[in-house]
Amino acid sequence: MARLPRICPLGIPQHVIQRGNNRQFCFAQEQDLALYANWLDDYAAEFGAQIHAWVFMTNHVHLLVTPTMPNAVSKMMQALGRRYVRYFNSEYDRTGTLWEGRFKSSLVQSETYLLQCQRYIEMNPVRALMVDDPAEYTWSSYQSHALGKTIKLHTPHEEYLKLAKDVETRQNRYRQLFKDHVDKNLMVDIREALNKGLALGNEKFKSDIEALCGRRLRPARMGRPQIGESLI
Repeated sequence: MARLPRICPLGIPQHVIQRGNNRQFCFAQEQDLALYANWLDDYAAEFGAQIHAWVFMTNHVHLLVTPTMPNAVSKMMQALGRRYVRYFNSEYDRTGTLWEGRFKSSLVQSETYLLQCQRYIEMNPVRALMVDDPAEYTWSSYQSHALGKTIKLHTPHEEYLKLAKDVETRQNRYRQLFKDHVDKNLMVDIREALNKGLALGNEKFKSDIEALCGRRLRPARMGRPQIGESLI
């Protein structure tokens, strides 16, 4: 069965995940992470992708990206993936695949879900019991958003900037978002959208995106479609 083409509307954020094949390690030392981050920055600039949030775990990565040029996300991930695999196989004297097939992604409604998705991404090390506080994890965007660390890779999203005009107030308000864990139902929605390539947003957002792309981007209803029901 032929793969459906990637949906990449300009200006719409995407939550991206790339996993190691069979959940194997993709990063074995700090050098691996640093090179991956540098190459991600290079290819994001080359292909027109703004990186708002990220976390690099031992066996997968999460990104929150907005494309500014056609097919920016696919081009960026393909170039990055190929280069990193060549490096990793050479560095560790191995052959074969590293990634678990194509990356997965979902479109994210900015106004309602972007900061929620960003928080979900940056809380990964806490959920994995690697750290007690997201500020303790180096390889995520939390230190930039919450602590003001300057990271070349980072392009803050407008929704983050709207938290406050003053930088210190903005960072403080962002830290307050992490006082509570991500709602379990929201986590289910985020994961379902990501794994199934759906849209994460309210019903109007989903309808607008489906009309734009001509494809269903929400879970299909159970049973046979009713007469006159759209099969987008």
